[in-house]
Amino acid sequence: MPELITPTTRLHAAWLESRDEWGRGVHQDGAGMRPHDDHDSADGFAKWVRRLHAEEDLAVPPARDWVHCTHRWMVEGDRVLGAISLRHGLNHFLINVGGHIGYGVRPSERRKGLASWALGLMLEQARRLELPRVLITCRLANVASARTIEKAGGVFEDERGSGDDRVRRYWITL
Repeated sequence: MPELITPTTRLHAAWLESRDEWGRGVHQDGAGMRPHDDHDSADGFAKWVRRLHAEEDLAVPPARDWVHCTHRWMVEGDRVLGAISLRHGLNHFLINVGGHIGYGVRPSERRKGLASWALGLMLEQARRLELPRVLITCRLANVASARTIEKAGGVFEDERGSGDDRVRRYWITL
């Protein structure tokens, strides 16, 4: 059975295996990766995991132009299946393109219901944070993600962005 866990350095090798399946340098929605992060070295990975934890801590101010965020990994045993994040608020970019929740499932684990399962659990977390509603977006070509969002109660509002960043925007009332 899969679990939704807090990121941990214990799964460094498993996370690298998942990352490599996506492809090096490929954006993974919900993973909290930034271009300057070092995921390969043990020290760099530990620093990244610490940052993911700090982004959730309301006692630690978020970085400029960022918001507090809860990061979780989808795992089964010692295998990393994907990631999901819940942003506690919205800035200009998030209201237009990114949304409150982002998620990604490694290619070999797609079409197994993991995104729907993880989204359901993260919506429970959003309720605990007393968010009245959440915005979830997906790229226009990502029909599977649109179905996942609609299945969770997402109500389509509009499309925004441009080029590869053009997204469908959905709201879920909690």
